[in-house]
Amino acid sequence: MRAWVTPEPPVLPGSGSGRVLLHDSVTGMLQPAGPLTGEARLYACGITPYDATHLGHAATYVAVDLLNRAWRDAGLRVRFAQNVTDVDDPLLERAAATGVDWVGLADEQIELYRTDMAALRVLPPDQLTGVVESLETVTDLIAVLRDEQAVYQVPDPVYPDWYFSVTRASNLMAGTGISVVEAEQVFAERGGDPERPGKRHRLDCLVWRQARPGEPAWDSWLGRGRPGWHVECTAIALDALGPEFDVQAGGRDLAFPHHPMCAAEARVATGRPMAKVFLHTGMVGLDGEKMSKSLGNLVFVRRLLDDGVDPMAVRLVLLAHHYRADWEYTPEVLAVAQERLRRWRGATSASAGADATATLDAVRAALRNDLNAPAALAAIDAWAAAGGDDPSAPALVAEVADALLGIRL
Repeated sequence: MRAWVTPEPPVLPGSGSGRVLLHDSVTGMLQPAGPLTGEARLYACGITPYDATHLGHAATYVAVDLLNRAWRDAGLRVRFAQNVTDVDDPLLERAAATGVDWVGLADEQIELYRTDMAALRVLPPDQLTGVVESLETVTDLIAVLRDEQAVYQVPDPVYPDWYFSVTRASNLMAGTGISVVEAEQVFAERGGDPERPGKRHRLDCLVWRQARPGEPAWDSWLGRGRPGWHVECTAIALDALGPEFDVQAGGRDLAFPHHPMCAAEARVATGRPMAKVFLHTGMVGLDGEKMSKSLGNLVFVRRLLDDGVDPMAVRLVLLAHHYRADWEYTPEVLAVAQERLRRWRGATSASAGADATATLDAVRAALRNDLNAPAALAAIDAWAAAGGDDPSAPALVAEVADALLGIRL
């Protein structure tokens, strides 16, 4: 599956050293992310393509993009992989409700996602992989789990689906912030089926769903059907990056059950951790509620762009909030971003400005300290307000904004 195209960020003076620190959701602590030299490996859980990209999606992928840019600025090569869940219940339900072909709906929404990410100057993944094109990869992983006696079929004479046994994972709940009592409810709310008869444990997760009437299905050694959600990501990530990669990223709603299930499957299959650090972004709200497709309270990136909003202003809306923070979108937030963009463009188009060396250092330090984008914006705000007589400064600040923040001035 092809990704989008975004210009390579410029190389800034003084780059090539320093570690990026990230808050690891599992340990709750800041820790170094990525190696000192060489290649950093990053996986970000992608979209289920049944609706266009909303600001909640965009906030996650812009945060991932900040990490990608900070690593590159530190002199690392980055291997970045992402999936697209191009067959899943929500997609099939939306297609049925609207009377359209599910493949056509997925293709349409994937293309919208690509164009939105390109407009926001998110650096593309090296590998963007759909589930449909990865079925053999998924079934091969399930075979490994079978050999480890970690999957089983429920004794259902009609639909003997396959499940992963969570009792193989000793620390499934570590770092989730969810109690054992709450786990079943959250599991059910986020695609699980704790009430399914025949399961050995109520939190066991589906790895292969036997074909139902009217649903897409594929032949495999597991029976004709399609894969479950968690094992898809596990298989695609391990295939693209190998085990124990540097960062697994996604929204905080993936902190349970999705990421722990993926991590448990990976550890059973490989004997090694799936990822060293788990990055989870905060939730974006509208009208007092988390922005979500199920609630319908969405602000779409495409709608803002079609209304004439500069995509760099949209990106500045997202950068104005720390990636782990919950925040609410309002028209006032957009107005602040538009005014900031106007000030920055005015200052960087001037013939001279204040010396920008300290600004570069401040932006770089902010992003290497848990991707602190608000502090980075404040540093450029201060430079734009200062004025000065250095003729090289405006061009340098424009390169800093481009390379590290993804803002084209």
